[in-house]
Amino acid sequence: MPSPLINAKARLILAHGAGAPCDSPFMVALAHALAEHNIAVQRFNFPYMQRSIELGSKRPPDKMDALQQHFMAQIGHADGSLPLFIGGKSMGGRVASMLNLPDTTQVNAIFAFGYPFHPPGKDQWRTEHFARLTAPLHILQGERDPFGKHTELAALSWPNVSIHWLTAADHDFKPTKASGLQQQSIIRRAAEHCSEVIDEILLARD
Repeated sequence: MPSPLINAKARLILAHGAGAPCDSPFMVALAHALAEHNIAVQRFNFPYMQRSIELGSKRPPDKMDALQQHFMAQIGHADGSLPLFIGGKSMGGRVASMLNLPDTTQVNAIFAFGYPFHPPGKDQWRTEHFARLTAPLHILQGERDPFGKHTELAALSWPNVSIHWLTAADHDFKPTKASGLQQQSIIRRAAEHCSEVIDEILLARD
């Protein structure tokens, strides 16, 4: 589901999370916010999600190797006329970060919108592969995200990984009422930061 965009500066292949498809309200809002920064977004459904839609019943995600293969196919189908970036929401961002990208793909960076560092309430960390990333990983994380809160991660760091914290936000970038913020404004802030990182990368390439 590529989005046509005049004067696009980059293309971002964006994968959905485990429980909602590529046209979920969050994914649509994020794609629109990114487009406002001249980023062409290519969304897609993993096969298990497409089957779930067609059958009208929830299905669990496929195994990681199958998810990775499908993501690599999306990269292979991408129009090569724009600088390429990849990423996703939650599970989609994790899959993107775990791809073994050959140099020929020319993926400039990976963006994870709400990275699932661990299942909520469990000490099962999903960061082992951070030591062998094939592209820089930029994580946009809600401070209250139960999959990885600011208080849990403040003292941790990994080479080639940066975390940008979103004030008062949870895993879906929904803020607390006390913050006075709106989910849409946080999504727009995430898109703005993504754009700023892309600008820095493109400037360094010139």
